[in-house]
Amino acid sequence: MVGPKVASNMKNKPKYASFSERSTVLIQKRNLKMASSSHAYVRGNTLKFYEWLATADRGSVPEGPPVWICGDCHLGNLGPLADTDGKIAVQIRDLDQSIIGNPAHDLIRLGLSLAMAARGSDLPGVITAKMIEQLTQGYQEALGRDGPDFPEKPECVQLVMRKAVKRTWAQLAKERLKDARPNIPLGKAFWPLSDDERRQIEALVATDEVRRLATCLSYRKDQAHIEVLDAAYWVKGCSSLGRLRFAVLLRVGKPFEDGRSLCLMDIKAAVPPTAPCLGKNQLPSDDAVRVVSGTRQLSPALGERMIAARILDRPVFIRELLPQDLKLEIAQLTREEAMKAARYLAAVVGKAHARQMDQATREEWRKGLACDHLSALDAPSWLWSNIVDLVACHEAAYLEHCRHYALEGASSG
Repeated sequence: MVGPKVASNMKNKPKYASFSERSTVLIQKRNLKMASSSHAYVRGNTLKFYEWLATADRGSVPEGPPVWICGDCHLGNLGPLADTDGKIAVQIRDLDQSIIGNPAHDLIRLGLSLAMAARGSDLPGVITAKMIEQLTQGYQEALGRDGPDFPEKPECVQLVMRKAVKRTWAQLAKERLKDARPNIPLGKAFWPLSDDERRQIEALVATDEVRRLATCLSYRKDQAHIEVLDAAYWVKGCSSLGRLRFAVLLRVGKPFEDGRSLCLMDIKAAVPPTAPCLGKNQLPSDDAVRVVSGTRQLSPALGERMIAARILDRPVFIRELLPQDLKLEIAQLTREEAMKAARYLAAVVGKAHARQMDQATREEWRKGLACDHLSALDAPSWLWSNIVDLVACHEAAYLEHCRHYALEGASSG
């Protein structure tokens, strides 16, 4: 049974009366975020990547075996994740765009993200070339391994892993909610719900599926009492801004002093993927089911903590946010760290792809990746050439985005 207590946030008048009004404001916020740097522009614009891909020479990208891919494989979408037993591993953490597709697309997009991060760190072009070499080696090594071995963790990954291991509910609450108290404070990040949103969230939380999700962690009891403490519209993300998203705070079972009885659910709209599909007959028709299916293949630690549902007649996926779930943020890269990061993160993605292939398929794909090299570069020429083209394409598009944003700001000022 869901408890009767409902926080006042769920009864407040919504900040924007209609979905269209809310979407307009959120899209403006997304444009502002994307204008902050070329690296942020890449993170927030998956569409630009696949627009480029559609115009690229078909022979310039090898056709890998059809497997579940991330579809939006950039630096910010990798990081530590905890499973239901509390074990932590670095995996892909955002799979809104997951689809059965060409694994080469994930490799190219990760290479683009690394190259843009290197430019943002003022590293010379030769380091970008060496990063792509390391990316290729890390990915190919992951395809060739049957065990869980990975390359050496770069310091930026070690730091976030140490932080993840030590994180508590109080730290999660202060970061996400700006307060350790069990409520969702309204403001820039959280907006009040409409009456219809409130009713539908309450009905959704009362379902057996959400109960199983809320009690799936090893230290919670299956029949624990679940109480809705608060809920709000969540202004979060970059590429996802403008889509339906809610934060729901629950109490599961008796209160614990360390906050373990508190549960922060993220309810997020599932939208059609941008990436081209190679397995349409195998792809779920419901976008929320697609996201959950892809996550369970690519990031098991996260996938076992997710379900698909519907709210406001839209497909959504739901997951509990845990203190150990962190984004890999790289503000500045040194030369050595850049190369280590490229190798390690490519291995993470390679392992996610490889677990879906048998040994023969992995070996064939591994050989296909290394079909050609430039004379002075230990990386496939197709990968290097595509990343160079993409960097130029995105830099130009970023400047145009900034110009349009500045003009819009001037006209509205």
